[in-house]
Amino acid sequence: MATGGLARLVCGRWSKWIVLALWVVILAIAAPLAGKLTGVEKNDNSAWLPSGAEATQVADLQKQFNPDDIVPAIVVYERAGGITQADQDKAAADAKAFATVEGVTGQVTPPVLSQDKQALLTIVPIKVDADGWDKILDSVDSIKTISSTGAAGLEVHLTGPAGNAADSASAFQGIDGTLLYTTLIVVAVILLITYRSPVLWLFPIITAGVALTTAQAVIYLLAKHAGLVVNAQSAGILTVLVFGAGTDYALLLVARYREELRKHDDRHEAMMMALHRAGPAIIASAATVAVGMSILTLADLNSTSGLGPVAALGIVVGLLAMITLLPALLVICGRWLFWPARPKYGTAEPTATGFYAKLGARIGRRPRAVWIGTALALGVMCLGLLQLNANGLSTADSFTTKQPSVVGEEAMSRHFPAGGGQPVTVIANAAQADQVRQVFAGVDGITAVADPVTKNGLVQLDGTLASAPDSKAAQATVDRVRDAVHAVPGANAKVGGATAMVVDINAANRHDNQLIIPLVLLVVLVILSLLLRAIVAPLILIATVVLSFAAALGVSALVFRHLFNFAGEDTSFPLFVFVFLVALGIDYNIFLMTRVREEARTHGTRRGALIGLAATGGVITSAGIVLAGTFAALGSLPLVAFAEIGFAVAFGVLLDTLIVRSVLVTALNLDIGRHMWWPSKLAQVRDEPESGAAPQEALSSSEPELTH
Repeated sequence: MATGGLARLVCGRWSKWIVLALWVVILAIAAPLAGKLTGVEKNDNSAWLPSGAEATQVADLQKQFNPDDIVPAIVVYERAGGITQADQDKAAADAKAFATVEGVTGQVTPPVLSQDKQALLTIVPIKVDADGWDKILDSVDSIKTISSTGAAGLEVHLTGPAGNAADSASAFQGIDGTLLYTTLIVVAVILLITYRSPVLWLFPIITAGVALTTAQAVIYLLAKHAGLVVNAQSAGILTVLVFGAGTDYALLLVARYREELRKHDDRHEAMMMALHRAGPAIIASAATVAVGMSILTLADLNSTSGLGPVAALGIVVGLLAMITLLPALLVICGRWLFWPARPKYGTAEPTATGFYAKLGARIGRRPRAVWIGTALALGVMCLGLLQLNANGLSTADSFTTKQPSVVGEEAMSRHFPAGGGQPVTVIANAAQADQVRQVFAGVDGITAVADPVTKNGLVQLDGTLASAPDSKAAQATVDRVRDAVHAVPGANAKVGGATAMVVDINAANRHDNQLIIPLVLLVVLVILSLLLRAIVAPLILIATVVLSFAAALGVSALVFRHLFNFAGEDTSFPLFVFVFLVALGIDYNIFLMTRVREEARTHGTRRGALIGLAATGGVITSAGIVLAGTFAALGSLPLVAFAEIGFAVAFGVLLDTLIVRSVLVTALNLDIGRHMWWPSKLAQVRDEPESGAAPQEALSSSEPELTH
């Protein structure tokens, strides 16, 4: 890959200033746009579903009965000693006041007294306008203020879809800032330890910050004008991805730049050489990650397919910043950035005499025993998959702390049917209304069906669930309802509602898991085959990737169940963890194996494996720790799905970096030898005779490169 032209442009004595000026202009344009990204996020379930989902079709048909998109807020009044007349008067007065709240539309249902006479329930319909669910929060706050005023010992709860939305908004409030600052702190600490310089660590962080702002601006424009679906999850992942992957590329480039500064008196020439030699592997790695992430666009679920371009854009912008802005900044500032350990021209290059050289020597004594033992240990970790429960999370289980709307749901279920306020909606041809209603009402798990509403040849029927709308029992009821009403001849009945949306989201996630995971593996296999010009090595590397992923998932499942006490995992959890671990783990495969291949041309595969590990082990470990730290920052958010993805990816990256890449792959290289490169000509290059020379001697005798 030719990078000489880019290196000259970025590192020229005058052109470096042009590069800096261009990025300043880009940042000035991007910053205002990036700040608007939160405003175009879509965090409601209906926005995630594909248009072909049954629940989506019902939501579209409902607009014929009510053109407004309505979200009910359910107000529950509870008094353990029994509802008093004063309580009923207050609830009635509140209902009239709710009707005057901005955003409330249609009829506010009068308070309904529970059979045990201990609770009242009022349903308040709130309109969702073009600004999305975030707009209803003002209405929810007003309802809370009205209902809590003058309660006099009466417990008041706000729940239902509007209450859940308010809690989600509260959890997501400040998420960008929290995640960004947590990530910054993690990366800064790791870079300080890695560089041991009070200044140098700032430059990768500044560059990553510029890249993140630019990426957010581009994504905002696509969401606003091109229909890209962005939610808080993908926006949060974008932050850790740009900082994690971008800092990895910075670590590799700075390590090579520091090496070249000892060989070149002119820092411009040193950076040109560093970019020329390290650039191809960095670009190849970023391209692989971007392609892997782009495969997510094939997913059925809009939130998953939207993550594809969001993540790919973040990687591409991060790459561009790290190979243009960062080199320009480093060259402008000079060698003093490395203080107190400035690399001086003409000084000896520190060779790989440390941990990884010694590790390679130990592995080389009995490589077959090492890789078999390591593989067995990883296999034991995979047993934790028996504890994996990726069947979705209820509303109560989605947060790390109990939310007010969940308390309200519990209060409502104590006194009213659990599914009140969030019905199962059936829309069918009006001519078959009676038949559809009869079979609908007869479904186990449906306690009542409201009077039908007919319009434009269609009938709408709302049924009350016996179970909580977000429970597994309610989802099973939706499946039974669908089986029943679909069987009515000529009715063309469709089943929707909040619970049906969850059912369809889970089904879309299962479909995406089965489609995306094999495709990502295939694409990664093809890319590795092209980069390494071999078949055996890519197949072995893919096998190690799958084993590493399964082990990380197994350990994570055990931790979630027995340490964190999480109820389960979201249905999208395996896919997200797989894509991040495989796509990002390929970086380390490329950095290690391209170096091994380069050295194998001269020294044979066995010697090349030892040199490759000694030369790249330290920087790959640092990169892995940075990436793990950035994903671990997701655990700072009060959302179980984020915490689970953050832990699993962080643990998987560390496992991949410290064990799989360093020990397992090196042992396989040493045991299989030149046959790793079959069918290329490199498979015919025999190993050098064992001479006892240490890897550092070979390093000092040949120009080390991260090229392919």
